[in-house]
Amino acid sequence: MPRSSSRARAFHLSLPLALTLAASFSAVPAGAPSRALAAGRDPGTLSVYRSSAWRVWWRADRAPERWSGADTSVTGALEWLPLAPGLEWATLRLACPAPTWRAKLIVARVDPRKISLSLETGWTRDKHAAWTIDRAPRDALLAVNAGQFVGGMPWGWVASDGRQLFGAGYGPLASAITIDAAGRVRWGHGDSLMTPGGVAVGFQSYPTLLAGDGTVPPALRTSGSGVNRVHRDARLALGETRDGHLLVVLTRFDAMGEITGGVPLGPTTPEMAAIMGALGARDAVMLDGGISAQLLLRDPARKSPHRWPGLRKVPLALIARPRART
Repeated sequence: MPRSSSRARAFHLSLPLALTLAASFSAVPAGAPSRALAAGRDPGTLSVYRSSAWRVWWRADRAPERWSGADTSVTGALEWLPLAPGLEWATLRLACPAPTWRAKLIVARVDPRKISLSLETGWTRDKHAAWTIDRAPRDALLAVNAGQFVGGMPWGWVASDGRQLFGAGYGPLASAITIDAAGRVRWGHGDSLMTPGGVAVGFQSYPTLLAGDGTVPPALRTSGSGVNRVHRDARLALGETRDGHLLVVLTRFDAMGEITGGVPLGPTTPEMAAIMGALGARDAVMLDGGISAQLLLRDPARKSPHRWPGLRKVPLALIARPRART
């Protein structure tokens, strides 16, 4: 059996056991976790592992309404590794409240002025989602599921190569992002209408995590707004920094090692907004997470790519390739 098939099989076989163990963590009394888990015990904090110690950098009771810049406690823990001109990646470890305890962040930073971005669609004739990172083009430096979907098809507005493929979705926490052929990025939040003219990549997603130059939407800061602010899941988000770089951020369950990384436990939506703000994003939106979240990063110096697979097929993907020289 090829190595990739063995890895996928192990991932699928481990999921039921990992879910059982993760559920057991949520039932452990507050004083029971070992010292190694103590940094994630407080239900209102996030900590980052840096210089051989856990450091609290966010508290729910002091959560900022707006992120005016990156938090150096978080960005200082990133050791960027280059993949190509305009593309680099890094990881860091977070301590989160129970039952997540530990999460790993995989962060890719893309300069769209140096990297070519496009959309790839994948569904069957009967409109079932069919794309996974296994279908990523061989020249893809990055491949990740994009947007949200309903019934196996993309949700909301989608445009590619100047053509509109799907009409707009509506909602106060919907966000749209467009990228033109030159790498210029534009965001629209709420019910802002976007046009396909000149758009190389365009799609909607939800919920909005940051808008208005780093502002956390009120619905993520107050209860009773229709947003589940306590649900924990594997997360995937897209953001843009103030210097024009795109951030693709994937979370993986990290309490029991790599083999259980696909367990759908991770930050809450307000915590994910804080993560994107701390990484320096001014605009950010969630992409489909949970068992759909999947990411591929290809290092030309390695024979095999870095892979974080999902368990569910999706209909839309964002692909990054080297930009053709002119």
